Amino acid sequence: MSMRSAYRRVHDRAFDALRPVSIRSGAMKFAEGSAQIDLGDTRVLVAASVESRVPPFLKDSGSGWLTAEYAMLPRSTHTRSPREVSKGRPSGRSTEIQRLIGRSLRAVVDLTALPDRTVLVDCDVLQADGGTRTAAITAAYVAVVEALGGLFLAGDLERWPIRGELAAISAGIVQDTALLDLEYCEDREAQVDMNVVGTADGALVEVQGTGERRTFARSEMDRILDLSFKGIEELARAQRSVLRPVLEEVEAVRAKGRRKVALPKDEKQLWGAPE
Repeated sequence: MSMRSAYRRVHDRAFDALRPVSIRSGAMKFAEGSAQIDLGDTRVLVAASVESRVPPFLKDSGSGWLTAEYAMLPRSTHTRSPREVSKGRPSGRSTEIQRLIGRSLRAVVDLTALPDRTVLVDCDVLQADGGTRTAAITAAYVAVVEALGGLFLAGDLERWPIRGELAAISAGIVQDTALLDLEYCEDREAQVDMNVVGTADGALVEVQGTGERRTFARSEMDRILDLSFKGIEELARAQRSVLRPVLEEVEAVRAKGRRKVALPKDEKQLWGAPE
């Protein structure tokens, strides 16, 4: 029996159960949207900022953009890791993770509803005990909805850009047992390691799966995906609870419809034709 499997039995945590999860929105004072997620001993802080610009490849396209950055604090792990800025560039791992976060969020955001705007999502790992990339995605969704909700309610967006609910979770096989939401010691021992990004209605966005120590059967993959969607459903409920106030306001505005603002009259309409 693995060390973590023994821990789960001692602490009555089922193999298909998430660690204790807490999501808090508005975690930062100045960001348009922000959230902190605590998933067991993993803690990630996310800020969503909105800027009135787009990358050059989207100029004059009528579309907006969303991108992400990811970093770990030096003592988020058991031993100190130097800040990546001191190395002059992100590590390959950080680059891969921030691209995953950006891709995942763009799957549920209608960028054409954000003309000439860029949403920048900053994900900082405060403490790492497994599943930091999936926790970042789950918290980032909350931060982005909060940011875009503020813009929509202020009348800065003509239509609501969120197309679905998004969350992510890790799962894998440890000593031939499928487990949900791997902690660090489980991840270290995992025979199969998988990160699953999906929507609350059961659609997959991205799956990253690796046979770390052995191959795995299709039936095992299906078992891991089933566990993952169970976790995603639970995370989506937590997100919904946190976002309920802003989403209720958004739905109220959408139900009434936007009132079209009359365009200013030109000089001729205002004063009549010159004599």
